[in-house]
Amino acid sequence: MACETRTATVPRPRRGPWLRRLRPAPARPGAAHVVCFPHAGGSAAAFRPLGRELTGPYQVSAVQYPGRQDRIREERVEDLEELAARVHEELAPLTGRPLTLLGHSMGALVAYEVARLLEQAGTAPAHLLVSGAWAPSRVRGGTVHLRDDAGLLEEIRRTGGTDPRLLDHPDVLAMALPVLRGDYRAVETYHHRPGPPLSTPVTALIGDSDPLVTVDEAAAWKEHTTGGFHLRLFPGGDHFYLTAHWPDLARHITGGPVGQARRGGHRLRYSGQL
Repeated sequence: MACETRTATVPRPRRGPWLRRLRPAPARPGAAHVVCFPHAGGSAAAFRPLGRELTGPYQVSAVQYPGRQDRIREERVEDLEELAARVHEELAPLTGRPLTLLGHSMGALVAYEVARLLEQAGTAPAHLLVSGAWAPSRVRGGTVHLRDDAGLLEEIRRTGGTDPRLLDHPDVLAMALPVLRGDYRAVETYHHRPGPPLSTPVTALIGDSDPLVTVDEAAAWKEHTTGGFHLRLFPGGDHFYLTAHWPDLARHITGGPVGQARRGGHRLRYSGQL
């Protein structure tokens, strides 16, 4: 008589949802969905001001990467393309409505890779907005993720994205530095895979005093789309210029250049305001 071996089923760890709703879903069927992708070390909460500013039939969500805030106990994802693939899994069932992707800094690269996956699946987003980010072909790599804690703190202060008062709290730093280091590793080890450009219209947003990204590096996003390109330049804006421009950004999304970009092909335009 054959022996029957039973293998115990080990339950998979519970994963938190990837999207955080920042604005209630509109009642109108097919209303647009804006999905936001945070910067390195950031969380979904970074886009709450945008959720408050947007009016009209828009649902606004932000991606919550694992390893932070309410997902603090989950394993971090420190590979940018894997991160994009995980987010794509969450967005794939939601592509029955117009989808706008908005990413800042590291989030712009994640949003771009998600847009590539969506296009490969035949569900291209309506618009991709990339803020404070190198074009994928211009990502330089780097060694920030290899620095000690003091070196990592120096980079945080240089980019200006964190309230300096928080950096004086050891408990905050103990939680924040591993997350930030992992995100820097994801960006600095990212290598753009050759492939066809997007058909999705792209808008690049940047401050002209950004210490990390040059205007030329942001303008190079035009090489990654055939669907129309716009560049918006903010005079005097640093890497986190957008925190002073949420109303302008909301107006740009609600009355954005999607239709114009699709009709007009590649158009490079500089403006002091959105």
